[in-house]
Parts: sequence; structure tokens; C-alpha cells
Amino acid sequence: MTAPWTFHSAGSLAFGRGSVRQLGDITRRLRAKKAFVVTDSVLAGNGILDAVRTPLEAAGATVGVWAGGKAEPPVETVREAFAAAKAFAPDVVIGMGGGSNMDVSKLVAILLAHGGDPTDYVGDCRVPGPVHPLICVPTTAGTGSEVSAAAVFTDTAKQIKVSCLSNYLRPAAAVVDPLLTVGCPKKVTADSGIDALTHAIEAFTAVDHDEFLKRPPGGETVYQGKNPLADAMAAECIALVGKYLKRAVDDGQDLEARDGMALAATLGGLAFSNAGVALVHAMEYPVGGAVHVSHGAGNGLLLPYVMMYNSPVAKGKLAALPKLFGRIHAADDEDSEVMRAVGIVGKLREEIGIPTRLRDLGVTEDMLPGFAEKAFGIKRLMRVNPRFPASADEILDIYRAAF
Repeated sequence: MTAPWTFHSAGSLAFGRGSVRQLGDITRRLRAKKAFVVTDSVLAGNGILDAVRTPLEAAGATVGVWAGGKAEPPVETVREAFAAAKAFAPDVVIGMGGGSNMDVSKLVAILLAHGGDPTDYVGDCRVPGPVHPLICVPTTAGTGSEVSAAAVFTDTAKQIKVSCLSNYLRPAAAVVDPLLTVGCPKKVTADSGIDALTHAIEAFTAVDHDEFLKRPPGGETVYQGKNPLADAMAAECIALVGKYLKRAVDDGQDLEARDGMALAATLGGLAFSNAGVALVHAMEYPVGGAVHVSHGAGNGLLLPYVMMYNSPVAKGKLAALPKLFGRIHAADDEDSEVMRAVGIVGKLREEIGIPTRLRDLGVTEDMLPGFAEKAFGIKRLMRVNPRFPASADEILDIYRAAF
């Protein structure tokens, strides 16, 4: 690697059990007197909202709450949240919940600062400047949205998930308290956890930075391809997921597993939001937009199939995965280790209840060509993929294998 690369994160990160109590100090540092919390009705009703509200009010902040968050949020939800935030006129926006709530909070922060509509900012580096002050507090362990530069929502008119990518979207502060994930349901724990693994594997197997710069399309971009710092974080995320995800799914009260998965999610977020995600995500967006599967479950379903597709050009990277998963007895050759890596991911996926076939999600075979065309069009993600360029026909073949 010879070309310069950069690394970005949230402005600050508070991590660990009880770290949510630091919210009062954080808002004081931001000189925020009015805090607008973006969340959902479940979190508003189960006591977790109080864990966020209490330190804010103790610090003298007036707290407004919008609890209309939805999984895989449609653009209409974002518009509704923005209208409520604009009426409240906050000094700081706080995204509390899973990736969907945090992503809505990011989009609200854009609109408070720059106006317009969420669809105006879809794509790479289209946010013109700093957004409204933003804090993210995850209650799941998976998306890494608390440190990332991405905000995803569903364009209902086009029936596809879309993403706004900008380093301006990284929160001023991230507060990651594993205790807030203890009440997370089994399915959400599984879906979000496999999402963290997908982030890490796509970052770890991303094209090298120097080669990334040679690939079209050019122009300003958040993702940069593989670099040493993202690599280290992706590797540790993979190791933590291998050790703790099944434990967290099996026993939601396992605090060590909750700690491990919270850290995995944040590390995975740091890795992918600098190196990039690739073909798995490009293929999940049309699926999720059509059948409304959770982003994590869609990614987890597709991950082993894309690993196989990438294996001819990413053999060494994929062959390193079994050791990261703690499988220390290496096979005699790289090909066998690649197959072990795919098998480990596939087995984990099944053990935690992630669907294994697209047809199980309600996908019909006649949908696949349209999915392939849409995925093929997401060039910013294709640029990160180790096997490049991927044709629409090749993508269709992966969908058919996963069907």
C-alpha cells in the first residue's frame, strides 16, 4: 500500500456498562439545552428510554421524544421524524435504538442543517457540510451506525433500500452501553449480530486501497478499500462474533456475551465505514426493499454465497478466517481453508436462526432478474468488492444459488 489513506470515527466514543450515564456530561459539552430523542414505541415503553432521558434531564436538558421509528424505515418515516424535530427545535438529536432509529436520526440531523428531502442526499458525499449535533446510543449490537458514515432508508417509490454516505454523518458522540442490549429479543440479536459479521468480512476481504483508487467510478468517496487499521478492527470483530454471537442469542442475560457483541458491532462499524462494504450489501438492498426482510438477516443469508463467488480472487483473505474464528487446526491448503470459512459462516447462520434460502423470505424466482439489475447498478459498492467487475449475469447466478 503506497497511496495515502485516512480513518474516521465518531467525535468521541463512550463504551462499557453504565456508559449511558455519561449522556448528561456529553450534552453539556455540546452546550445542548434541548435534546430530541429519535426512537420507537417498543423502547419508549420498556424502560430503556428512561435510561437515556434521566441523565439528560439531570443535566438540565429539556427532552423531546419521537417514538415512531420502524424497522427498515421507509422515507415517509424519515419525513415524519423531521417534521417533529423541526417543531421541537432541538440543540442536539439523539438516535436511540437499532440501526434503523440511528439512521433516521442521522437523516433528521441532515435535514435540520440543510433542508430538503432525504432523497436529495442519496449516494456518496452529497451532504454539503456539517449536520445538526448528533449523538447515537445503540440498543442492539450489529449495525455500527453509532460510528459509521452511512444512513440507510427505503425508497418506497423505487422499492429499494438506499444509503446516504458522508463523513459528516458520523455522530459527534457515540455511547455504547452493553446493558442496553440485554432486553434485545433473540431474533433481533441474531439478525444484528450476523450484520456485524457481514460488515467485518466485507471490510476484511475488500479490495486493497491502491487498487480501489484505480477502479471506476472515481470522485469523492467515503469508502477507501482495505487498509491496516480497518483490517485490525475487522479481524477483532470476526473473532468476537465467533466467540459471543451464539451465546448472546442463546442467553440474552449473558453479560459477557453482550459486552463482546457490543464491542464487535462498534469495531465492525469502524472497519466497514472506512474500508467499505461490497457485493453482499448491494445484493441485499433490492431484496430488503421488495420483501422487507431485516437488513441483517438479508445480509447473513447472502454472505456465504458471495464468499464463494469472491473466493477465486480473495482466497488468501478468506483462508485466514477460520483462525480468526478460533479454529486453530488449519487445513493443508488455502482452498480447504476457504471452504472451512464458508462452512463456519453457514453453520453459525443456521445455529442462530438466519434464513438460508431467498424463497423462505417470500422471494419468487421471477423477482431475481430485477434484483440483479438493481444490485449491478450500485457501483459504489461494486468498487469495493474483491472480484471486479461483477456482471449482472454473475449476480443473477448468486441470487439463483441463494434462492
